[in-house]
Amino acid sequence: MAEAAETNGGRDVIRVLIADDQALFRQAIKTVLNAEPDLDLVAEASDGEEAVALAEEHVPDVVLMDVRMPKLSGIDAAARLKDALPTTRIVMLTVSDEEEDLFDAIKAGASGYLLKDIDPGVVAETVRHIHSGQSMLSPSMASKLLTEFATISKRTDDRPYHPRLTDREMEVLRHVAQGLTNREIGKQLHISENTVKNHIRNILEKLHLNSRMEAVIYAVREKLLDLETDIDPDR
Repeated sequence: MAEAAETNGGRDVIRVLIADDQALFRQAIKTVLNAEPDLDLVAEASDGEEAVALAEEHVPDVVLMDVRMPKLSGIDAAARLKDALPTTRIVMLTVSDEEEDLFDAIKAGASGYLLKDIDPGVVAETVRHIHSGQSMLSPSMASKLLTEFATISKRTDDRPYHPRLTDREMEVLRHVAQGLTNREIGKQLHISENTVKNHIRNILEKLHLNSRMEAVIYAVREKLLDLETDIDPDR
């Protein structure tokens, strides 16, 4: 059963679970999280099966998950967690830069995919971004995803499309595809961050999708975005 949300000085405390078979890496992430008053490490797991069991017990807001672990892979564990705990958001933290792992992670419901060579200080901010409903990718992995978008777009036959999104929602979707955060989108469009969140929620509801990444993939497939002009691969 989910525990009541905690607060720290009026700010919600984000409950985090780490799942990685390398004790040294878990300790490094633990050190980062413990230094942040709004982040609470509720459990740590050394394999996929333990990650699922502990997540069901503690109901974390965010899980930092390695891709390759004993007993059950991080991707399989992520898929199980999305079924069991649909509100828990999952970030894959891994050494794997294989395209197949990236795409499988997205299909499993991961909201982020970061390589372990990132600056440790980025981890805390990533947790906050993911918890607020955003998606995160390492730059090199974003490039791979954009390449896949291009392939999807080329394979798709031309067909008429009956727009269901407003002009403003299309603007927001284009900025999401560029990798901008809600705050950055708000500044670009001169609207509040909450308004951006509302637009994104409406986009997902209208397209019957679950995440920002799925929305971008859908938009490319339906030729709502021009890969050459709407998406900047250097972001």
